[in-house]
Amino acid sequence: NKALFIVSATAIYTAFLYHSGGAGQFLGTGSIAPDPNLAEAARSGMAAMAASKRKLQISTWNIAAINNNPFEYWITYDENPEYEKIMSSIEAFLENPGNKDVPVSNVFTEEMFTELEKRMDGVGWDNVRSYWDTDFKKRKIVSGFMKDPLLGSKRLASMPDRITNTINVVGSNEPVCRPTVINMYDGDLSNLKLWWSAWERFMFDTPLTIQKKEGAITDPPYKMLQPIKKSKYPDITPEEEKVSLPLQTMCGAIFDAILVHMMNTVSSPDVWQSLKKTMVENLNKQKVPHTLDILESVYVTSDIVTLQEVSGSFIDQARSRSLGQKYWIVSPGDMDAVRDQNSVIFLSKQTFPAGPSAEISALVENSFEEGVDVPIARGDILAITATDRDGIPFVIVSFHGDTNGLATKPVLSAVIKALSSDSALLTHKLVFGLDANTYEKAKPGKQQDVREWGKHYVSYDLTSCWGDVPNPSNYTTFNSRTYLQPQLNKACKKSNKRANGDVNPKDFILFGKGDFKVAHTWKDNTGEKKYIENMAFPTLKFPSDHGILATIIEPVGPL
Repeated sequence: NKALFIVSATAIYTAFLYHSGGAGQFLGTGSIAPDPNLAEAARSGMAAMAASKRKLQISTWNIAAINNNPFEYWITYDENPEYEKIMSSIEAFLENPGNKDVPVSNVFTEEMFTELEKRMDGVGWDNVRSYWDTDFKKRKIVSGFMKDPLLGSKRLASMPDRITNTINVVGSNEPVCRPTVINMYDGDLSNLKLWWSAWERFMFDTPLTIQKKEGAITDPPYKMLQPIKKSKYPDITPEEEKVSLPLQTMCGAIFDAILVHMMNTVSSPDVWQSLKKTMVENLNKQKVPHTLDILESVYVTSDIVTLQEVSGSFIDQARSRSLGQKYWIVSPGDMDAVRDQNSVIFLSKQTFPAGPSAEISALVENSFEEGVDVPIARGDILAITATDRDGIPFVIVSFHGDTNGLATKPVLSAVIKALSSDSALLTHKLVFGLDANTYEKAKPGKQQDVREWGKHYVSYDLTSCWGDVPNPSNYTTFNSRTYLQPQLNKACKKSNKRANGDVNPKDFILFGKGDFKVAHTWKDNTGEKKYIENMAFPTLKFPSDHGILATIIEPVGPL
């Protein structure tokens, strides 16, 4: 079993590093000389590679995109013009509602609230009728509810949505979805009566078995809701905090009712529900197969593939397909099973016949500067060693940066520190594929500027597939939120998708400047080795909100 072998090899290798003074000297000041035997193997391997004119193709891809809500981001949907019509109409509804800005009680009716009240009283919650009678039922659905900033900062609608939107249940590959517009729910939402019946039944009468740290538990969704604490969300009042469970349940119901009402106002149910079904199938349910198809058919010539934000299911499916025959598929020993977002590396079995030698992710993490809090999570870093068919030793890293890119420079520094702390690792050639989450116009101190990132990697005698000085307008993302998601403060108008969206140069492949040079680099947001500038993605054919980045590198010259 290769996985067990890697774990064993990692333990042996780590022990070797400590014995040789590598891992134990991360904070030391002594200079360490390269292992002469390994250095000679690396030199002769590079010479052989150069003599045979062999090149390396490296691809990197953050494969994450739309999670549960097919409408959350603007997509390019040329196949059906109804998409643009509906999304533009929802934007107009929320920006300029006019006489459509009716009282909440016109949508989530008095009868619905009374039924909800009975349900909440029945489970022993405090009564919130006073909030309904004196406040919420009188609010206007757009100006008083959907666009109320305090409602957002109190999390009264977004919190219940986050917890109950899509629930992964034990024993099923298909999640269970709350009856709402903004997830994969496939029931009939053609009118509010149908919606309310399904919503009430889901929240209070549908026991679901979910896996928690303490084991599997079975509860209806209302029991999964969490109190909203003033200590974490200071805008909530002490009185609201005491009744936060029934209050958020009421607000969640109002929120979903307004969404259903809006969709059935701007479009006919047969049109928007058919559109949603197609989007769910392509963007959500077929996301993993689409991603694997692209890797299998277009990028199967890669010697190294580094992937970010990879689920456990994706890894299992990749190993069971032809990719598992072509590649060693390496995942972190300390996988993140909760967030289910991991960095992964594919190694060509032809190029790396012995497969991965050891995982050194822990050595990298132990090399962070003392006292500095680096914003990484489990599974974000995967660092391994491997030797190619010419005997060249490599350290290969896949990394997913935090949203603001503030971990990117510290992680590279830690990689370099780990390599330079050990006589064996000093001889290895670094290949580093990452979602750096760098920005063209970074907010100073809050986001990582791409120019500063370029200066950082060059300071370590590294270069990138984009060269020493990355072009700030060489984008690898183009995504922007729509108005059909809980955080309307982050919504982008159709006309401002480009100006207000996440359009940035985020993805990189790094390597030693003295080791390799670029023969050819390309980016891809179509799955066809083509990148269409000024196109929002994902699309129905391209499943990620990051472009694929690929480069072909060759030795710098005779050694």
